[in-house]
Amino acid sequence: MSGVGAVDGWKPKFNPWFIALAVTLAAFMEILDTTIVNVALPYIAGTLAASSDEATYALTAYLVANGIVLTIAGWLSDTIGRKRYFLICLFMFTVFSFLCGISQSLGQLVAFRAFQGFFGGGLQPNQQAIILDTFPPAKRGAAFAVTAIATIVAPVLGPTLGGYLIEHLDWRWIFFVNIPFGAVAVFANFVLVEDPPWEKEKAKKKGRGIDYVGLALISLGLGCMQIALDRGEDDDWFGSRFIVIMSVLAFIGIFGAICWLLTAKKPIIDLDVFKDRNFAMGCVLIAAMGMILYASAVLIPQFSQQELGYTALLSGLILSPGGIVVIMLIPIVGRLMKVVPTRYIVMTGFTIMGFALMYSSRLVTSIDYWTLVKMRSAQTAALGFLFVPISTIAYLTLPQKYRSDGAALFSMFRNVGGAVGISVATALVTERRQADQAHLSKFMTPLNQGYNELIQKSEATLRTLGRAAGSVHDEAVSHTYQTYMHQSAVLAYNNVFQYSAVVAFLVVPLCFFISKKTAQGGGGGGH
Repeated sequence: MSGVGAVDGWKPKFNPWFIALAVTLAAFMEILDTTIVNVALPYIAGTLAASSDEATYALTAYLVANGIVLTIAGWLSDTIGRKRYFLICLFMFTVFSFLCGISQSLGQLVAFRAFQGFFGGGLQPNQQAIILDTFPPAKRGAAFAVTAIATIVAPVLGPTLGGYLIEHLDWRWIFFVNIPFGAVAVFANFVLVEDPPWEKEKAKKKGRGIDYVGLALISLGLGCMQIALDRGEDDDWFGSRFIVIMSVLAFIGIFGAICWLLTAKKPIIDLDVFKDRNFAMGCVLIAAMGMILYASAVLIPQFSQQELGYTALLSGLILSPGGIVVIMLIPIVGRLMKVVPTRYIVMTGFTIMGFALMYSSRLVTSIDYWTLVKMRSAQTAALGFLFVPISTIAYLTLPQKYRSDGAALFSMFRNVGGAVGISVATALVTERRQADQAHLSKFMTPLNQGYNELIQKSEATLRTLGRAAGSVHDEAVSHTYQTYMHQSAVLAYNNVFQYSAVVAFLVVPLCFFISKKTAQGGGGGGH
């Protein structure tokens, strides 16, 4: 038996660090699947005779099912039993990964992805809850450092691994790769994980019963919100009747769910969890971190592929060194948490993030690979100061009875923040590109001396290359137009990075709302 005890006199039978690694492997698989599919969508569309727009439903279906289950994972855990529910989710996630890989039509893939997301949604919150009960407060910071590998490194690794598998094997292998890891994870968690006495008692009482109204409202609200966020950019946002309807239904569902959960006798989610100020602030901060993490993880690969012509693998490799930076920083931050107040570490993280994003807003048309790597590494360095401290402070003073709901809501805030970040960032790139094109077009006229000089230089270059005299002017204008479009895109990405930096800086003052109250043995806390 390990010398590291849990709480309330109960100790796990096996070494808690083995348990942490086992549950983190399961969560790593699930988080990896939220980003690994992105680079495969064009290949999926080509193989399954679908349009690129239709192929995105494979991503939407996963995110919608995943987002709904994240909020009710605590209730399902209490009702089924946490270990049993965790193993069911892990086993079925692996099964549906295999079914996704052998799909013969887009309809099959979308259906299997929805089930994959449904069962995958139970992995993250249960991973958090198991670690909370396995480790005492003084050890949770170090334990969350292990979970940070899944939360931060998986989205970074996803595009790189996906690009490699697609280029060297086939897009189906982005699903098949889950099978051996899933089998190992199922066996390891079956052997190592156990329910503490209070969780067994919940299962005997069959949880909180079935709150059909709360379940329906949550499903409606989060499902429609996820669809609106995921499809908004392609469907012209509120210029689309479909997006308007989804947004209205999302508001009705979420607002109705909040009202119902606050008044129901046995709600599917106990919102009293937000009475703990540290947890409430932790949810806000993790949502902000998720928004910036996922948005920035999309922007640089998107820029490198669309504007610089990088392959999916090469653009993914831009992100990989950043993951190494995070892994190196997490142990250092863990030591800092013992001597520096947690709120100041989180403030430092968002401050570094703001400056890193400002640095990333210096993109140019001739930028090289290693400069992009440095930009992304600077962003991910900031994440090393955020995930572990935020996770630790969120659960530090949370009562034991709220851990299941707390873990589910904490994961939901992070994922919803990420979905919002991706949707807003991609929409802003499109909007700013159009605005920057309009601004630059004022200079694209024969009345502008600079424009005339550029055309003349281009014509002279083309003549030296032996172009026909009659086509020189048209080719020069065409080349200048392409340069104009390229520069508009670069300016758009720079604008979005600047906006993201402002968001990071605005989050810094919120860290002062972290309570100074700490749990016994909790370490630095918020003081």
